[in-house]
Amino acid sequence: MNPELERYSRQVLFSELGEAGQTRMMQGRVLLCGCGALGTVLAETLVRAGVGHIKIVDRDFVELSNLQRQVLFDETDVAAKLPKAIAAVEKLKKINSEVQIEPIVEDIDHTNILALAKDVDLILDGTDNFEVRYLINDVSLELGIPWIYCGCIGSTGQTMTILPGKSACLRCLIDSAPEPGSTETCDTAGILGPTVNVIASLEAISAFKILSGREDLIKPVLTVVDVWEGSFRQMSVADLREKAGCKACHQGERIWLKGEQGSRTTQLCGRNAVQVSPAEKGRISFEDLAEKLEHSGAVEFNAYLLRLNLKDPDYEISLFRDGRAIIKGTDDPAAAKTIYARYIGS
Repeated sequence: MNPELERYSRQVLFSELGEAGQTRMMQGRVLLCGCGALGTVLAETLVRAGVGHIKIVDRDFVELSNLQRQVLFDETDVAAKLPKAIAAVEKLKKINSEVQIEPIVEDIDHTNILALAKDVDLILDGTDNFEVRYLINDVSLELGIPWIYCGCIGSTGQTMTILPGKSACLRCLIDSAPEPGSTETCDTAGILGPTVNVIASLEAISAFKILSGREDLIKPVLTVVDVWEGSFRQMSVADLREKAGCKACHQGERIWLKGEQGSRTTQLCGRNAVQVSPAEKGRISFEDLAEKLEHSGAVEFNAYLLRLNLKDPDYEISLFRDGRAIIKGTDDPAAAKTIYARYIGS
């Protein structure tokens, strides 16, 4: 066996992969969108498997409630108030120093996703909202890059692989994002760690097939699993692309990529928090802002974010360098925008 493959020897012994498949995986480039519950399991699985280059993009920081299911984080990350992408990469480099891992602390939107995706072979869904998923779907179709959709809530999860131009896309399956309040969330239904682990593992297997050159083994199905009930279902989507009349697939519509859909606020699953993004990204001086806010509440900052705990009203503002903020203490976008404007600026 090639000495470079020794650490992957047990994986190489699997005949469907072999040395040729492993070698291709080691040259693969992946964009992982989100590094929360799904993203941490995916990141660790791909790094251990030897995928060559992984971009990990996440907008959030580690909190105590994450530790129940987000497998790369621990209490020291919570205490250090580290962004998830940074904390994840610190762990992953200790697992496999041969893999190139790039942490990117950003919110994925229509202004940056083309640059993030332009040089990758595969895009993986580790997000918790449909806005980003439809954006990924648009860029996948635009650039011809496969992506794998998945989502989890409670004990149930689902996943589907999208091969642009060949299989049904997300809009073939679900034409538009569900209306707010029409579906369950982590706040209303909770989330079990085993649900995440199973769905992320299924997503990782599809990633292995694509990155090893076995795209032909991808089944045109939507897989739905309920770990509490112990059920596993696969629904064929083989003819969905032809029947759905999808504007994204057949007419080249890219409303999410053009910024015609989406908002500047996002409710964060299970957090009683809202993310507010500025119209224009900038570079905030935490030192200067901390001085201005010292009479408004308790202020602390590190290299990645500034945190302001307000006494009245009882809100917590976590501000990133690019001007994006997470307002904790409300799930009302209008209230979050008001708090942002009052303390950070319009």
